[in-house]
Amino acid sequence: MELALAPETLARWQFGITTVYHFLFVPLTISLAALTAGLQTAWVRTENPKYLTATKFWGKLFLINIAMGVVTGIVQEFQFGMNWSDYSRFVGDVFGAPLAFEALIAFFFESTFIGLWIFGWDKLPKRIHLACIWMVSIGTILSAYFILAANSWMQHPVGYRLNKKSGRAELTDFWAVLTQNTALTQFFHTMTAAFLVGGAFMVGIAAFHLARKKHIPVMRTSLRLGLVTVVIAGLLTAVSGDTLGKVMFKQQPMKMAAAEALWDGQAPAPFSVFAYGDVQKGHNTVELEIPGLLSFLANDNFSSYVPGINDVNKAEQEKYGPGDYRPNIPVAYWGFRWMIGFGMASFSLGLLGLWLTRRRFLLPQRLRTGEDEVPHLVLFRNKALSPKFARWYWLTALWTLLFPLIANSWGWIFTETGRQPWVVYGVLRTSDAVSPHTSQTEVLISMITFTLLYAVLAVIEVRLLVKYVKAGPPELTDDDLDPPTRIGGDRTDADRPMAFSY
Repeated sequence: MELALAPETLARWQFGITTVYHFLFVPLTISLAALTAGLQTAWVRTENPKYLTATKFWGKLFLINIAMGVVTGIVQEFQFGMNWSDYSRFVGDVFGAPLAFEALIAFFFESTFIGLWIFGWDKLPKRIHLACIWMVSIGTILSAYFILAANSWMQHPVGYRLNKKSGRAELTDFWAVLTQNTALTQFFHTMTAAFLVGGAFMVGIAAFHLARKKHIPVMRTSLRLGLVTVVIAGLLTAVSGDTLGKVMFKQQPMKMAAAEALWDGQAPAPFSVFAYGDVQKGHNTVELEIPGLLSFLANDNFSSYVPGINDVNKAEQEKYGPGDYRPNIPVAYWGFRWMIGFGMASFSLGLLGLWLTRRRFLLPQRLRTGEDEVPHLVLFRNKALSPKFARWYWLTALWTLLFPLIANSWGWIFTETGRQPWVVYGVLRTSDAVSPHTSQTEVLISMITFTLLYAVLAVIEVRLLVKYVKAGPPELTDDDLDPPTRIGGDRTDADRPMAFSY
C-alpha cells in the first residue's frame, strides 16, 4: 500500500516544488508592471528625468522577472499530462476553458505589448509607448484572473455536471466559473498580496542604495512609492483575507478548522495564537487563545458556533464514505500563521518607514557644501535618534523585500494542502487524479530533474537581479529624454533596439 501511494506523494511534491518556485515570480511581475507603468506615466505628465530613470531601472528588473516567470510557468502545464492524467481527463472540459482564455487572450495580449514596449522606446510616440506598458499590466492581471478562476473551481466547483457515461465533468456555465464568489475573493486577495510583494521589493532595493547614499533622487521617489504601496496593499490584503476567510468557512470548513487546530466545535470559538497537540488523538495539549475571535472572523458574531476538525471529518465520512478527510494539520496550522505573520511584518515595517519619511526623516539629501554637492543624512524632527537607527532601518528594509514572498508562498501552501484529500473539493480525490501508469522511478527522476533545473535558474535569476540592482539606474542620454516619434527617424548613434533590455 505504501509503495502504491509513492507516485502520488512524489507527484504532489514535484507539483508543489515547481508551483511555489513559479509563484515567486508571479506577484512580482503583476505589481512591477503596474508600478513601472505608474512611474512612466509620471514622466510623460511631468517630463521630470528622475521618473524616466526610475522607469528604466525598475522596468529592467521587471523584464528579468517576467522572463523567468514564463520559463518556469510552462512546466506547470506539462505536469498535468505527465503526473496527473486522470485529473486532466476528468476536469479537462472545465479546467481547460479558463486556461485557454488565459493563453489566447491574456498571455498573447501581454506578450505582444511587452514587445512593443521593449522595442518602441525610440520609435513610438511617448503616449503610445506608455499605453503599451499599461496594456502589459492589464494583461498580467487578466492572466492571473483566469488562472485563479480555474483554481477557484477546484476549491468550489460550480457551473458543471457529471457525465456518468464518460466519467467526466462537463462545463455548463462558464460565466458561473468566472464570477463565483470564491474566484472574486481569491482574485482580490491575490492581487493585494502581489502589490505587497512589489512594494516591499521596491522598498528593499531603494533602501540598499539610500544606505550607500547613491542615486538619491530616484531612490527617494522609489522608496516613497514602495512604502505607500506596502501600506495600502497591506491594509487591503487584511480586508480581502478576512473576506476570503469567511467564504472558506462556509465552503471548506475542514480547511479553516485545521488552520485553527480547532478539534471540536465551539460556541463561541476562540482564535488560536499557539497550539500543540496530538494529531492522532485529535486534541491539543497546549493552547494559547483569544476567546470568541474565531467566531467573529467566521460569522461576524462573537458567540456563533464554529465546527471543529472532528465534527467536519465525521460529517464528510457520512457524506462521502469511509476515510480520513483531515489535511496535514501542522502544515495547515503553521502555514496559516506564517502567511499572516510575514504579511503583517511587511505592513508594519512599511508603516514605520512611511512615518519616518513623512518629512524626509532619515532620507539622504544632496546638500551643497562650498563648490561641491555631497550626500548627507538629514535627521529631521527628532535629533535624539542616532544615525545607527537609520542604518538599522535601511538594513531591515532591505530584508523586508523577502517577507511578502514568504507570506505568499505559505498562503498558497495552506490553500492547496488544506483542501486535501481532494484535488477538486467534494468531487475528485487526489489519489484518483494521479497518472495510473506512471511509476515511482519515473516521477522521482522528473522531480529531481526539475528541482535541479530550477536551482540553476534560481542562481541565474539572483545573479542577474543582484548585478543590475548594484549597477543602479542608468545615465540618461538626449535620445532618452527626447526620442524620435516615427519609424525610420534619424539617429545619431548605432541602432541598438535591445539596449534597454540588457
